[in-house]
Amino acid sequence: MKFVCNGLVLSEAVMKVSKACGVRTPAPIMEYIKITAGRDGVSLLATDGEISILKEIQAEIFEEGAVCVPGKLFADFVSKLTGEEINIASSENGIFIGYADAGTNMQTLDESEFPVIDFSIDETSFSLKKSDLKKIIGETAFCCAQDDSRPILKGCLMTFGDKLEMVALDGYRLALSEAQIAAKSGENKIVCPARTLTEISRMLSDEEEEITLFTKGGMFMVSCEGTVIVSRLYNGEFIDKNKVIPSSFSTSVTLKKNELIASVERAAILIRGDKNNLVTLSVGQNMVKVVSSSEIGNVAESVKAQVQGMEFTISMNAKFLLDALKALEEEEVELSFNGAISPFIVQNKEEKHSLYLILPVRKVS
Repeated sequence: MKFVCNGLVLSEAVMKVSKACGVRTPAPIMEYIKITAGRDGVSLLATDGEISILKEIQAEIFEEGAVCVPGKLFADFVSKLTGEEINIASSENGIFIGYADAGTNMQTLDESEFPVIDFSIDETSFSLKKSDLKKIIGETAFCCAQDDSRPILKGCLMTFGDKLEMVALDGYRLALSEAQIAAKSGENKIVCPARTLTEISRMLSDEEEEITLFTKGGMFMVSCEGTVIVSRLYNGEFIDKNKVIPSSFSTSVTLKKNELIASVERAAILIRGDKNNLVTLSVGQNMVKVVSSSEIGNVAESVKAQVQGMEFTISMNAKFLLDALKALEEEEVELSFNGAISPFIVQNKEEKHSLYLILPVRKVS
């Protein structure tokens, strides 16, 4: 294998695919990137068994072939050569990376050891605008669980009906958002890993151009501008959102989003490091009082609000509330409650295409 390419182009491609490299895996090959030089250019492929990322770049090919290089090491090295033309050639001892008047050698593994990735995933397809997909991922994926206690909650439930509905929850909060579908080949429900969706979001622009998602036999695939992502889907029963989200509320609060964010952020400073990160909202007549206290000190601020319903006090994780508020678009938001110990939701005042449900925390005196 031998080819010459632009250092910046190679570095950007390697950085993308290295996100799929495994870390301290039982199979060392999962920590490698497969580089293939063919007639049409160079492709780079990495996989950790759950997610696979393929990126194709233009290069001047002198000799076709394939080799596997240590992913993170190779990515770190070529990231220092973005201003150079790079010459890569393989041999029995590994690869030679030439640049300017210098060069280095790097050990490799045989490409035959690399797993075979199936890219023929085309049983069911769904199309929507790139901007809509990027937006809906950004509005939900951050609410997925981070631990392995319930693996299915590390993914988002995607329901393809008249619209794409995406749901994420981690046991303490829930995110729900919708986006228009341009075309579909059938109705389906899948649970896609949040990690996969985050990588997809990174390669999407805010363009109105459509993108197509494909599924087949527990696998998911999307292709965009020379990058292909293939991922396993999670199996199992996802929590039914209709059993979690209340259908009615006893109190409704409308206020300026940025005013509440600023107040909660100030309150959160004094409780930084506390286990539960608790902030308290006291809902009263025409205002919401934001309170926090710790050994360092306390904060008590009032935010003007339109309040309909009963007065009460409720405590919650400050980060969860801030995450929800910052994900909303409108200047005014609506918080809906059923008292001090029931889950509450946060939404835009007008457009209700997304909502965030947060479980309160009983404050111990």
